[in-house]
Amino acid sequence: MRKTVTTATEIAMLVYWLLAGALTLDLITIDPSLMYSDYQNPLVVAWNWSFFPIDVAFAIIGLAARLGVAQGVRKFKLEVTAAVLMLCAGLMAVSFWTITGDFDATWWTMNVWLIILGAANLICARPGIIEAT
Repeated sequence: MRKTVTTATEIAMLVYWLLAGALTLDLITIDPSLMYSDYQNPLVVAWNWSFFPIDVAFAIIGLAARLGVAQGVRKFKLEVTAAVLMLCAGLMAVSFWTITGDFDATWWTMNVWLIILGAANLICARPGIIEAT
């Protein structure tokens, strides 16, 4: 169940960034009520885009760990890396909003979810053993 939920979360993160890119390129419009606080402030936009590398990295690395051909120690390293990046991405966002005193239940929930799921994946990661053939 955890792996399925993690895969869905990683795919959702990639979809988020596809939508963010489409919005930036004026290919789509999104209801302002769905946007994060102060989303028109250039500094806040830059802050949001600063998450692009870490979000895309944890999503791609996590998907590669579960759906790729890596096994044993390599798979374990990918799993741990993805989990740490996911946890950090959520923690960074929540930390920022805590410092700025900004609370939006939807955005907080999504980022607390990243913290919880990243921590759960980190705790559950186990190095695999490859049998010699």
